[in-house]
Amino acid sequence: MKTFVIGDIHGGLRALHQVLERAAITTADQLIFLGDYVDGWSESPQVLDFLIQLQKTHNCLFMRGNHDELLADWLNESKDNLLWYHHGGEATVMAYKNVSNSVKQEHIAFLKNLQNYHLDDKNRLFVHAGFTNLNGVAFEYFPKMFYWERTLWETALALDKELKSKDVLYPKRFTLYKEIFIGHTPVTRIGSTVPVQKACVWNVDTGAAFKGPLTILDVDSKEFWQSEPLPQLYPNEKGRN
Repeated sequence: MKTFVIGDIHGGLRALHQVLERAAITTADQLIFLGDYVDGWSESPQVLDFLIQLQKTHNCLFMRGNHDELLADWLNESKDNLLWYHHGGEATVMAYKNVSNSVKQEHIAFLKNLQNYHLDDKNRLFVHAGFTNLNGVAFEYFPKMFYWERTLWETALALDKELKSKDVLYPKRFTLYKEIFIGHTPVTRIGSTVPVQKACVWNVDTGAAFKGPLTILDVDSKEFWQSEPLPQLYPNEKGRN
């Protein structure tokens, strides 16, 4: 069995189809999705439909992203959120206009059952955004940090390369887990379109919501496969650009 981790999809179902095919995924593999399945491109409902079916045939783990929670709140309460609209939510609201209530209920159930994080038997952590508690995820006082915070990645980027893990100034969060796999903050912000490792943190969000590709990465070998850049797959849409 191989274990694969998939970055932020943001409504790009065509890209998801591409990476699963290019990585030659089988039913023997484990698929860990890092969240943000929706908001950006036009197929957010179809992405959730696909994932709901995929878990029936494949070994899937689904982390909760901040955009997934925003959608769940909207589906549950139908409350307008203009800030969300400007960050990909508008395309999602439009896409749900022709979705039946029964399907919406299925999606709500799926979104409610997302995991905040997954820690495997090799002490590898999978989480959408990060965590803040210096003793680790089991001690996090603010669960929303699992899918909203950015300091874990920002700290990894700013870390002095000369620091060693036993140095007193070395960030304690980076000593708790063998590896940490995240999405949430696109690596395109630092000029990359491939997964980036800093300290023990692997960022697999390669900017699919914007102008980058979607990425799937083999957790053990670090080999990865990518879709075409999303604007090429949805040429008549703007995504979150």
